Amino acid sequence: MPALFIGHGSPMNTLERNIWTDGWRALGAELPKPRALLVVSAHWYIGATAVTAMPAPRTIHDFHGFPPELFAFQYNAPGAPDVAREVAEIAKPTPVALDDSQWGLDHGTWSVLAHLFPKADVPVVQLSIDRTKGGEHHLELASRLNALRDQGIMILSSGNVVHNLGRIDWHAGNTGADWADRFDIHVEQLMRDRPGDILASTRHPDFRAAVPTPDHFIPLLTTAGLAAESGEAVLPMFVGRTMGSLSMTSYAVGLARN
Repeated sequence: MPALFIGHGSPMNTLERNIWTDGWRALGAELPKPRALLVVSAHWYIGATAVTAMPAPRTIHDFHGFPPELFAFQYNAPGAPDVAREVAEIAKPTPVALDDSQWGLDHGTWSVLAHLFPKADVPVVQLSIDRTKGGEHHLELASRLNALRDQGIMILSSGNVVHNLGRIDWHAGNTGADWADRFDIHVEQLMRDRPGDILASTRHPDFRAAVPTPDHFIPLLTTAGLAAESGEAVLPMFVGRTMGSLSMTSYAVGLARN
């Protein structure tokens, strides 16, 4: 089963048709239908590792200042408590708490799945990011999670390689600042050639500008760790930047394309 990293950008991508969401819809049309989706979203960033284990996860509107239509959006995919238990088992020795009531699906998940799987007919579980752990931990965890792909579970990571809201240029359109372009291209080269060395990007001179906080970058580490463990080629997709300081570049692992 393929693994994906999607640069999710603004929550408004849920409702909009643009070059990014059209690409997600085209990708969704060619993906095999998985038994379930395991999603690592930048927006469940807590001091522990947990997985949603409720049969009907709620749609979380974890933002402010957007139109009412976005707050009204619901992504009513079923949960998968059985898959949550599999995730907790395969992640050992990392302890994974089974969350049957607190979280749900945040916009890092449903803004993308609204286009990849618009019928919401694939069960979804979310895996939190443990903010107390470093990059090596997340790479190692991904190496263990990779076995889930052989069980029909698609692993989707949702974040942004470059994510600096403080330096957004509202007039930049679908272009990036020089520093954003440099860092995104550097990461693309690493993902293509040696994904297991993705943490080398933290030494790049533009890293601090591109990654002022780790929450949106860590999902990329999951995809890099999956690729390093499986030995499969990494395919860059939808390569580009928007609003000066956001990367929309995405990656696929194990995606067979004609």
